[in-house]
Amino acid sequence: MAEKVKPKKQEIKKTVKIAVKKPRAKKAVASPVKKEKKLKVKVTEAVAEVPVVETVAAPEVEALKEEGMERKPGFLQAVGRRKESVARVKIIKNGAGKATVNGKDIKEYFGNELLVDAALGAMTSVSQLNKLDISAKVSGGGKQGQAEAMRLGTARALLQLNPIFKKNLRKAGFLTRDPRMKERKKFGLKKARRAPQWAKR
Repeated sequence: MAEKVKPKKQEIKKTVKIAVKKPRAKKAVASPVKKEKKLKVKVTEAVAEVPVVETVAAPEVEALKEEGMERKPGFLQAVGRRKESVARVKIIKNGAGKATVNGKDIKEYFGNELLVDAALGAMTSVSQLNKLDISAKVSGGGKQGQAEAMRLGTARALLQLNPIFKKNLRKAGFLTRDPRMKERKKFGLKKARRAPQWAKR
C-alpha cells in the first residue's frame, strides 16, 4: 500500500512592523553661565546710562553731626486703642501740664472730671502731669472709649520717655490693651442676646 503523504501546512509568515521612535534632535540650550553674562552686561549698560547725582548735606547739619548734637524731635508719640476708639498721642517735653484733645482743652472736650482723670491717669501715676504737655487726636467710639484709648497712648509714650516708669504703669494696668468689644447682634434677636418677647396668648 502506498503511504499517504500528508500535505505540508503552508507556512504563513507574519510580518510585524514595530514602530521605532527615532530620537529627536535636541535643541541647543544656552548654558546658565552665558545667560548670567548677558544679564550682567545689560544691567551694567543700564546703570551706566543713569546719571549719578551726589547728595550734598547742608553745612549746618554736618557741623551738628560732628559735634554730636544732631537735632531730635522734642516730642514722643504713640497710639492707644479701646473698643472702636483710636487715640494718637504726642507728649511734648519740657511742658507745663497743658493737655489738648482734637485742638480743644481736655476739660472742654470731655466735659466730665471722671473722663479727664481717666485720660490723664498714666501721667498722674508717674508724677509727670505738670512737667509735660499732651496733644491727642482722637476718633471713633464714645467719650469713655476715647479717654481710655488716650490713657493707653500716653502710657506707651511715657515708656519711650523713660523705661523706669514701666513698673508703676504695669502695676496700675495702663500698659494693657483692653480687648473687650461690643458683641455683635445676632439674626432673629433684638440685640446680641436679647430675644423678642414671647407671649403665650
